[in-house]
Amino acid sequence: MKIIKFIFSLLFGLLFINAGLNKFFNYMPMPELSPAQLEIYQAIEKLKWIMPLVGLVEIVGGLLFILPKTRALGAIIILPVMVGIVAHNYTFEPSGLTIAIPLLLIDIWMIADNWTKFKHLLAQK
Repeated sequence: MKIIKFIFSLLFGLLFINAGLNKFFNYMPMPELSPAQLEIYQAIEKLKWIMPLVGLVEIVGGLLFILPKTRALGAIIILPVMVGIVAHNYTFEPSGLTIAIPLLLIDIWMIADNWTKFKHLLAQK
């Protein structure tokens, strides 16, 4: 089970590192956008800081996710990005859910697997 978890974590982390680097270097081609997606993309482009921030979060989260010692932190950092990816795919590209949902489940699995590290943050004093 430890090896399976590491393989999933490695692939998950590398995927997000790649996605984050692409936000800075634009080396992957952009898919054809629907008019609604294009409108959203153009609005996001006006916020010059948002895509570099998301890219940085993806890179840092991906790196942390790969290492067992920091995986819990990486999973929490990536969670808002994953929720956004799932919401976007649900709304605009339902076919993308075949990738997005398993990735979200891997992220939730790592959070659940490391739950003892988070319990004290939620404990009432």
